[in-house]
Amino acid sequence: MPCLSAFLGGEDDADPERLLQCPYDKNHQIRACRFPYHLIKCAKNNPKLASELKTCPFNARHLMPKHELSHHIANCVDKRSVNTEDLSSTEAQRKWHVPVSTWENRDCDEDWDEELEREPQQPFIWGVSTSVLHQESAKPEPRTTNSLPPGLRAPTTLPWKNCEY
Repeated sequence: MPCLSAFLGGEDDADPERLLQCPYDKNHQIRACRFPYHLIKCAKNNPKLASELKTCPFNARHLMPKHELSHHIANCVDKRSVNTEDLSSTEAQRKWHVPVSTWENRDCDEDWDEELEREPQQPFIWGVSTSVLHQESAKPEPRTTNSLPPGLRAPTTLPWKNCEY
């Protein structure tokens, strides 16, 4: 079974319109831009063959039989060569250095359940302010607030009150 990176007609590798052959069905010629979606669909339709094929570690579009995988890995066009000299340079080490986390979990003295028991909250009511800033000293009960700009008014009825069922 040939590697899937082979394409038809000597076209450009970056061309999304080039045709690729499906590893599950040789009659399927799929455009490169649709190929990943097709692989998923055909793998579901051919579960036995899907279990026999292995995926290239360098390109998930490359599927081949298990016995051909080691040969493919050695010759894959998508394989990136790693030069050991480059890895020993200080610039490369700085580029790939992962900083050590300095985050510490500080013990917290907060107990939200205890706060709720000590300070019971008034229930939220739309249009009613319970804030000390909005209340007048002569009126102990909450008052209605209107934050609409001048010229606009709030509706006098609620939308679900006028519904006819």
